[in-house]
Amino acid sequence: MAERRPNLGLSGLLSEADWTQVQLAAAINRAAAEAHVVANCDKSNVNKWLGGTVPRKALQPLILEALSRRLGRPITHDEAGWVTTSEHQAATSANRVEGLITTGRHDMDPSRRKFLSTTLYSAALPIPIYEDLIGRSEATASGRTSRIGPGEVATVRTMTERIADILDELGGGHARPMAAAFLVNTVAPYLRADGTEAVKKSMLAAASDLVYLTGWMAMYEKAHGLGQRYYVQALDLAGAAEDRVTYCRTLRGMALQAANLKHAQKSLELADSAAEAAPEAGPRLEAFLRGQQAHGAALVGDSRQAFTRLRETEAALAKADNRRDAIGGYDQAAYHFHVSSVLYALGDVPGSVAAMQDSNRVRPPMERQGSAHANGLLAQRQLEMGHLEAACSTWGRFLDDYEGLSSARADEHFGTMRARIRPHLANHQARELSERAREVARLKAPA
Repeated sequence: MAERRPNLGLSGLLSEADWTQVQLAAAINRAAAEAHVVANCDKSNVNKWLGGTVPRKALQPLILEALSRRLGRPITHDEAGWVTTSEHQAATSANRVEGLITTGRHDMDPSRRKFLSTTLYSAALPIPIYEDLIGRSEATASGRTSRIGPGEVATVRTMTERIADILDELGGGHARPMAAAFLVNTVAPYLRADGTEAVKKSMLAAASDLVYLTGWMAMYEKAHGLGQRYYVQALDLAGAAEDRVTYCRTLRGMALQAANLKHAQKSLELADSAAEAAPEAGPRLEAFLRGQQAHGAALVGDSRQAFTRLRETEAALAKADNRRDAIGGYDQAAYHFHVSSVLYALGDVPGSVAAMQDSNRVRPPMERQGSAHANGLLAQRQLEMGHLEAACSTWGRFLDDYEGLSSARADEHFGTMRARIRPHLANHQARELSERAREVARLKAPA
């Protein structure tokens, strides 16, 4: 039996992190909980790894992510003292189209859904700079199977808009499988097809929009590692297409994802990067990006910068036309939502409630998923202020939308609602809401 040798790589990383074995185990368990898996690590596990025992394969990404977050840079298998797996090597060497097919095919398969939902989000993932991505479209030229023209580009654009409409009306649980299937079966072959340089760049840009939207849906469905994977692929496609708008919009989506996962500094860094990469943005995109910067600044407690960014957001939006973008649009409802998010992050709960009510008043009626999310947050904040009956009324409107949605985020709001009203069932409105929720749960339960 081969003698185990102490893992000097892992030991060095632990020292660099200035962590005890107990602190590393706790960080691993936090990362596992975020990915909806159970790790149950303690000091004894870390001690064994330092002594040379190789952690089981499922734990290795969690350990690397915990250390990456602490040290602020990506940590590799090799640095941690483990041999890089062939699977990891294959993933890093896959080209653009093959990587997109692999991600989309797994996302299409219901049997893989649970696995994908536990794919770990990386807080220390390096973001490719726009200028470094330009001119890499030649990677799509291999394996040409047909010739594409403007009609095929229009097909991808139209399908992306239709999928966005389905997302708004029925939720990501219905829309994302359609997007993944279209990516694999139609968009990937188009990306490998021949055509003029102008058409190929237009196709890359159209594909990046769809991949961005699919990443947004994965994030919304709380499959954060998968959403991040789609986002990085969207950045790559946007850079190859020389499409700054989608590149910046994707970075803004990544900033929101980081905010949702409580990585405040990372959220601000991504929002700032998005704004810096768009020096010639139109007023609507500028408002979109400034609003996210405001939220990021509020999350790190910088109220001066947050309110400055909100003023810039409002000024930019005032210059924009009334056109509503199907993908990544920004309007008055989104602006007031950002105001609400900023105020809540800075501790002004009443102000955040008023701003969310403003957002609801101007939100287009077809945005059922956005309405459900806004009302779910609004009701929680109303209850936080002690306004039980107002919260029950808002949760009633949430249920109006929720009944027709397939959405993990809406499911989470539903569970929160039921838990929060349970202590208040002596109140007539709370009791009625609880009874209605029980009936909704029965109707939505799988047969």
